[in-house]
Amino acid sequence: MDEDTNSPKKRKRSQKVEVNEEDLLAVPPGWKDPGISLEDNPHGVLAESSFATLFPKYREKYLQECWPLVQKTLSKRNLKAELDLVEGSMSVSTTRKTWDPYIILKAWDLIKLLARSVPYEQAVRVLQDDVFCDIIKIGTLVSSRDRFVKRRQRLIGPDGSTLKAIELLTNCYVMVHGSTVSTLGPFRGIKEVRKIVLDTLKNIHPIYNIKTLMIKKELAKDPALKNESWERFLPKFKPKNISKRKKPKHKKEKKVYTPFPPSQPESKIDKELASGEYFLKEDEKKARNKAERKVKEAEVTEQRKKDRAKAFIPPEEKPVVAKQQKTENVNVEDLKKKIKKAQKRKSSGQVKS
Repeated sequence: MDEDTNSPKKRKRSQKVEVNEEDLLAVPPGWKDPGISLEDNPHGVLAESSFATLFPKYREKYLQECWPLVQKTLSKRNLKAELDLVEGSMSVSTTRKTWDPYIILKAWDLIKLLARSVPYEQAVRVLQDDVFCDIIKIGTLVSSRDRFVKRRQRLIGPDGSTLKAIELLTNCYVMVHGSTVSTLGPFRGIKEVRKIVLDTLKNIHPIYNIKTLMIKKELAKDPALKNESWERFLPKFKPKNISKRKKPKHKKEKKVYTPFPPSQPESKIDKELASGEYFLKEDEKKARNKAERKVKEAEVTEQRKKDRAKAFIPPEEKPVVAKQQKTENVNVEDLKKKIKKAQKRKSSGQVKS
């Protein structure tokens, strides 16, 4: 007998399938990871774990100065740190009292950041639960060394302005050093920084990604757009393939194809036979060459005389044009009135005196 499809068991199964997995994975607002404490694992770890990393020679002096601080910070979490100046390495290891099994990986990230010239004040933040790090290797992404240096400088920007903008938008600390980019901050910010760095090395200017992040930051403030797609608000940049190849000054015209090979160029003897010089004697050849040389010398001398004489040729003077005086229409009656007034003032002044 067939089962009824509208049975309550069937309905329950269909309801379970319809649950969206993304809703289950979403973190509730205001929730924070409680972390792990000594009370959660009072017996500590059973096996010892250790990690080591090398550091360059120029970091030796700085690491010697800050290493007591590193040991003090790690000892609070029951970790052991060692600095080997002979081999040029740093190592961290757990002890029997270590209660957090994941802290050894955080300590490994700490020494890796210190080896990549990240200052201790920033690198020690990676020990926090909500702070992560990422070391992006960019040395092999561009084949040309000059091109790599230009694109790396484009990522930094004038006086580090581009790097500062990236830090403000992603809430991450970013350090560009040599052929690596070290970043430190929240997980989402680290993903954005990696995308910007890789796009910049692929010849995509970082300003495009910075503009997109700025728009996303403003859209996140609006709760009405929380469950909507932001594609219509984000800018779309189309790549332009502009050929920067230098065009040749003289373009070669394509010749018409012929199956026959080109004729052989004339040799020196062929030219002499054509001009009749081949049959002349040595004295006649010398006299002919001497006459040709004298003609050339005379032409050069004449040209030099003309060049010298140019300095003594006076320049052409422009004809002087007399300036035309502007004639104005004078009102005679007004002029007579002004003269009479002036005479009256003069005569009245003499009487008073």
